[in-house]
Amino acid sequence: VQLQASGGGLVQAGTSLKLSCAASGISFSTSNIDWYRQAPGKRREWVGFIRSDRHTDYADSVKGRFTISRDNAKKTVYLQMSSLKPDDTAVYYCNHMQYWGQGTQVTVSS
Repeated sequence: VQLQASGGGLVQAGTSLKLSCAASGISFSTSNIDWYRQAPGKRREWVGFIRSDRHTDYADSVKGRFTISRDNAKKTVYLQMSSLKPDDTAVYYCNHMQYWGQGTQVTVSS
């Protein structure tokens, strides 16, 4: 099983960024995928998830700014982040059950 997160970078506050999580080795279309993030010196924090039926839910800290979607044909889940804040700076990880991607760094400058 592999979960490959990508799309991170350095952006200015107020802008947008879209992360991708490409999965292999799982029955993707029936899998729920979560996004987490970990800021320096802080615990890993749940960001949101998308279920196989495309139902989504989000942490209060990102609700209304972040959107998770999926493309089953590409076996990829996306995290669209808008109105980014410096507090969103973290390594972002995708997760399925006990499997974790390697993370992608998002840095938001003020």
